[in-house]
Amino acid sequence: MTRTQPFSTRIATFGETVFAQYTRLAKEHNAVNLGQGFPDFPPPQFVLESLQHAVTDYQQYAPLPGMPQLNQAIAHKMSKALGVTLEPTQNIQITVGVTEALFAVMQALLDPGDEVILFEPFYDAYPADVIMAGGVPKYVPLQPQSDGTWQFDKDELQRACTPKTKAILINTPHNPTGKVFSKEELGDIINLAHDFNAFIISDEVYEHITFTPHISPASLPGGFERTLTLSSIGKTFSVTGWKIGWVVAPQELIHAVRMAHQWIPFAVATPLQVASAKALECAATNGYYDELQTMYEAKKDLLVKSLRKTPLQPLEPQGSYFVMANSSSLGYKNDVELCKDLPARIGVAAIPPSAFYSDEHKHFAKHLVRFTFCKTDEALNEAKKRLQTL
Repeated sequence: MTRTQPFSTRIATFGETVFAQYTRLAKEHNAVNLGQGFPDFPPPQFVLESLQHAVTDYQQYAPLPGMPQLNQAIAHKMSKALGVTLEPTQNIQITVGVTEALFAVMQALLDPGDEVILFEPFYDAYPADVIMAGGVPKYVPLQPQSDGTWQFDKDELQRACTPKTKAILINTPHNPTGKVFSKEELGDIINLAHDFNAFIISDEVYEHITFTPHISPASLPGGFERTLTLSSIGKTFSVTGWKIGWVVAPQELIHAVRMAHQWIPFAVATPLQVASAKALECAATNGYYDELQTMYEAKKDLLVKSLRKTPLQPLEPQGSYFVMANSSSLGYKNDVELCKDLPARIGVAAIPPSAFYSDEHKHFAKHLVRFTFCKTDEALNEAKKRLQTL
């Protein structure tokens, strides 16, 4: 018997990730890569020292929930942030970055046909994770406002919810728009989750890179009992390659995630967990989070001011390390055409935001482009020179 399709239907619509495509294009043209969001500078010295100490003594499998010292460090950090008392094992699961956390959460929560609300533009793993778990993504667009912020239509969000809605996924601070969800918006989402008996999945990997106060839905009234809060070491400490993430949630939700996680990696890299625990302990007392925010605010200002002197008009972010800009005055047919041309034309790489929209809503990104500023000042200043040749 000949198989007409040797792979599963659930992956038939998946293509190569947009980050791989445009990073490759940047290398081909020796462009300043303001596309993929990975820092091109080293992590803090105390983080490197934490790893040096850990690699000598910790070589074997970690326990399923995570290394005890890391679970304890996260429990201490997040108990304070959420205003609840967290138990390190019952309320926390360590994962291989938030990438695996998202996958495990979807596997744990979704049955075939369950719906998950995603705000557009979305991080591109979100719909893939929903689909691979047998779920159905439902999309609610964020709309840019005249003041540069992004908002969703509350009525549109409510219409998207149905008896099949299993979860509402938010990302705050948001990639790629830089939006930070307000207390009022999060309250509306919590109320809808209660009305439809749905969960809230809150991806908060940029929690410490904010220029306006960050609020977790799990810290608000009615939020904790139905929220899974996801974060990681990578963005905060400039160690995206460590892939150490976690899920914080009520005990019954952590148990469900753990049952899925055990069949994905089971254990997460032991020395990296121990080093992450030490980094979190140090950051809690050495003022690092304030330094991080100050550093990124300066980088954000540098890129935003650079873009304002070009035809690419920026929408100033409230958080994360991304800037969206309006490219309509350049006359390109769409964002993909622009981003394919920029590396060869001026030696700067960016990401087309249409990759973060469903087919139905890709037109919203027609004249948008996403840049990142998690780069050295030297790289950002070189990009400034090149951008101004537009």
